[in-house]
Amino acid sequence: MTLDTEPDLSDFSRIDFSNGAVAAVSGGSDSTALLLLLKAHFDRNAPGTKLLAVTIDHQLRPQAAAEAQAVARLCAARGIAHRVLAWSGHKPSTGLPAAAREARYRLLAEAADAAGIGLILTGHTADDQAETVLMRQARDDGPGEERPREEGRGLAGMAPATLYEWRHWIVRPLLGIRRAELREFLRREQVAWIEDPTNADTAFERPRVRAALAEGDGAPRVAEAIPLARKAAAEREQLGHRAAMLIRSLASRPAAGLVRLDRDFATAADSRAAIYALRILLAATGGTAFLPDQARSEALFGRFRTGPLCATLSRTVIDARRTGIFLHRELRDLPPAVALSGNALWDCRRRITLGDSSGALLIAPLLVAPLGAALAAKRAIEGHGTPASLVRAALAAEPALWQDGECLGLLGEGPGLPGEGPMPAAVAAYPAVAPFARFLPSFDLAPADAVAALLGAAPVPAVPFGGHSAGLPRAKA
Repeated sequence: MTLDTEPDLSDFSRIDFSNGAVAAVSGGSDSTALLLLLKAHFDRNAPGTKLLAVTIDHQLRPQAAAEAQAVARLCAARGIAHRVLAWSGHKPSTGLPAAAREARYRLLAEAADAAGIGLILTGHTADDQAETVLMRQARDDGPGEERPREEGRGLAGMAPATLYEWRHWIVRPLLGIRRAELREFLRREQVAWIEDPTNADTAFERPRVRAALAEGDGAPRVAEAIPLARKAAAEREQLGHRAAMLIRSLASRPAAGLVRLDRDFATAADSRAAIYALRILLAATGGTAFLPDQARSEALFGRFRTGPLCATLSRTVIDARRTGIFLHRELRDLPPAVALSGNALWDCRRRITLGDSSGALLIAPLLVAPLGAALAAKRAIEGHGTPASLVRAALAAEPALWQDGECLGLLGEGPGLPGEGPMPAAVAAYPAVAPFARFLPSFDLAPADAVAALLGAAPVPAVPFGGHSAGLPRAKA
């Protein structure tokens, strides 16, 4: 099949498909159009490119299995490899859309890993973007929010690319295309699509917004939301670059789990960027997925100029002294001891892996648990101008490896106390950048990379397309 006419998808030409692509295909109009356009693009420009379509059966509706098979038939007719993966097990009674989204990305990443592909594409459109922006705008304007206020960060909407688990880039090449355009394209190609009734179930937030946009004033609201998202995205990226500069110039890591800010940080001329950098560092130090509340962070930053203080925010102890502003994880709400498995994200601050341990006979299971204040107090602390009490407080909240009641040492920090057992060579631990550990929007590349360098985490993998801008592709109203 050749597609003589198609929507303007210039982003396809900028995406690096050298390692293939996984296309998330539900059978709806958007993802079906994405699949056909991708196949046509590869046939014309790179016939040997690996393309794998993946359909996730969330097992929430009895019709879902048949719909997945319809996608399989479409793929078979066009010579496209296809897999169906099921979200099995318990389904939550609340927060179902978010849980389904988490499961969907996890399964897509597993399929990409199995196929040796690092790139995942989804069919999100300009309509989805407008819905996202309007939902977040309503949350910002409304009372009683569950998440901390983000001072307009959420108005940037969905990023053109998002890094999942610091490994897989999720790219959204259709963000500048309206859904109506894609459906007209499918009609011309005489390709049917599936209408998911969940998308019209007003028990959920997005379908309610979608229904509201279908009314008389929907078109102008979409037309207003798109440039709003583009402007917010550009501002967020610019602010991130300024915050990254402050982190690189004024932040250091004197010990594991301890971040030090120069006193000059408190008097930074660009206070907006300094507060943004502080929020990111607080979340990274405390191991939280969301940045702390804007207003509380502003108040904390203002107190830095008044003299010494000790406070907590976002699970982080802030100890401001004459010698610097120190941040470390508080001891409350640390994870309990857990058995070490193949790959785990501990406290959202460490990625811990267990490789091939066949060479060592483990007579008791390996556990990961905090080092604790008692063992931290016994450690010999070097000077370097950092108060030993702060170093020990930070170390107490760091992950350690335990076996049969004995501490084998801090994970990622080499051997510990004299008499501690040997650290198994198969165990590895790497710092994680907590607020971006699961999802890193491409808007936030600069501050994420700065914090990764500060903590000793792996650098952010390169974005899979050139000329990246935080702004959206141009969308037709």
